[in-house]
Amino acid sequence: MNQTVDDMPREVHVIEPSRGWMHVHWREVWQYRELFGFLVWRDVKIKYKQTLLGAAWAVLVPLCQMLVFTILFQRVADFSSDGLPGPLFYIAGLLPWNYFASSITQASNSMVQNAPMLTKIYFPRLMVPATPCAAALVDFAIAFVMLLALGFFYGIVPGASWLLLPVFMVLACGAAFGAGSFLAALNVKYRDVRHIVPFLVQLWMFLTVITPYSAVKDALGAWRYVYALNPMAAVVEGTRWALFRHLNGVELLPGQPVTVAPAPPWDLFVLGTAVTVVMLAAGIYYFKRMERTFADIV
Repeated sequence: MNQTVDDMPREVHVIEPSRGWMHVHWREVWQYRELFGFLVWRDVKIKYKQTLLGAAWAVLVPLCQMLVFTILFQRVADFSSDGLPGPLFYIAGLLPWNYFASSITQASNSMVQNAPMLTKIYFPRLMVPATPCAAALVDFAIAFVMLLALGFFYGIVPGASWLLLPVFMVLACGAAFGAGSFLAALNVKYRDVRHIVPFLVQLWMFLTVITPYSAVKDALGAWRYVYALNPMAAVVEGTRWALFRHLNGVELLPGQPVTVAPAPPWDLFVLGTAVTVVMLAAGIYYFKRMERTFADIV
């Protein structure tokens, strides 16, 4: 007797909402790693598709920001830069900040932009806000070459503390993914988020990049611990410390020795790391809690 297709046994997969406080199927995420890689590559290609300058924008944007900040805040307003030349001081803060800003801005819109895919196929939804966070690393890597060239121009050679730079980038990735996951889930229900995020990012930047932590600590006193709750302050200050701590006492500017502390500001780093962990956990928790409603309202 011939067996028809309808009579053949079939393997059935039942997809149910996750249970638990923050249940994430990490093994399932790993199984979909090829899809994640494709989504990241798609975002990178779309960003520079049909542009005249292509990936050069990853250098031009922070370069223009660096020039404007140097003129306004070091030359005109005479803000402290720890004895560092303005271009070096500001580019060291702008690179990790631009990574963070780009990640959360794109991640906050990611669920809405990928609505057709969300309603047609199943895959771990956390990949959607994680994709912009991974794609933005490409821009960071390209722009970091400009920082190396600028350091070479000022005669700076890498120090051992440069090995700590990946640690601060991990903190930036964690903060970006936590905030991005929360905003992505929130934006599905409240579309006001896409209008609020650019304004908040702009305000956040001025509270993070403009002045060194040494000046903030002198100005705020005990209130500096409130400032230290900003996780990106730890990333930006940590990046500057790792890049320039070995230059302490060296005169890169005439009569202005570099005053980057030889020891890291532990209060800033400890509080910033703790807040990053909380942001990451809270972002994933809220995303997983809202996940079951995405397909219905996106």
